[in-house]
Amino acid sequence: MTSDHKVFLNGTFVPESQATISVYDHGFLYGDGVFEGIRAYNGHVFKLKEHVDRLFESAKAIALTIPYTKAEVIELILESCRQNNLRNAYIRPIIARGRGDLGLDPRKCKDPTIVIIAREFGALYGDKYERGLKLVTVSTRRNSIQCLSPNIKSLNYLNNILGRIEVNAQGADEGIMLDVNGFVAEATADNIFLVKDRAIVTPPTATSLKGITRQAVVDLARTEGFEVREEMITLFDVYAADEVFITGTAAEIAPCVEVDGRVIGDHHPGPVTKRLMASFHKYAQLPTSGIAIYGEEAASTVRVA
Repeated sequence: MTSDHKVFLNGTFVPESQATISVYDHGFLYGDGVFEGIRAYNGHVFKLKEHVDRLFESAKAIALTIPYTKAEVIELILESCRQNNLRNAYIRPIIARGRGDLGLDPRKCKDPTIVIIAREFGALYGDKYERGLKLVTVSTRRNSIQCLSPNIKSLNYLNNILGRIEVNAQGADEGIMLDVNGFVAEATADNIFLVKDRAIVTPPTATSLKGITRQAVVDLARTEGFEVREEMITLFDVYAADEVFITGTAAEIAPCVEVDGRVIGDHHPGPVTKRLMASFHKYAQLPTSGIAIYGEEAASTVRVA
């Protein structure tokens, strides 16, 4: 980490070492808040409007008011990249409930805490994009929609972390989480797809996060003529698939060649997955896939003091 790295905190940019919050912030005490994970490619922020829309939807779902407009949040995210001279980055806007007391009542939190972190970022899985990932099914079930909607991208990720602990214990790269009825929901930090007879299938988003990269891949696949279906799938469907891959902001598209000890396909990334990976990488570099950080196009956006 560089000593001059800047973080946006409650209205101003401060050195990372000074980006501190209260121990009474309900985001810290209870995971009471929401966030997004966003990527910047080649000087533009990928699907920025869609990410900000989802951030506001998550906040609305937990009755948390963001003290900026969507346009202002977009500009703050762009400015976070400018402050750190970034063209390729991972960006994390965080809206926490704010300072309260040790009780649960969110009414005690008068002002939300706003943090935006923008950092350099490379390939999450390194050379495994060429070799393929190993997945395992974890025993931790994805949050039931009767208790907490998986579409609220909240600061409380304990459900996912418990799954990740199981992944680590088994020496795998990612873990498949089932819903309470035993259907495949998603991975611990990614959405999941399978390919069967060149048709692409992914679970519906009722029991999994509405991934921005997931939707981009669905749109790309349909544009390229693939049949894409959203339907409930089981572990049998995964084991019997010709190809399996996961998608996410950090992961992008990552091929999976083994699930619970079962070889997927011929134990190498499949042709459909590789084609979509190439298409996604090309698409993500296009200025039209996001909002420019620098230049005349960026200058037309709203400015925040």
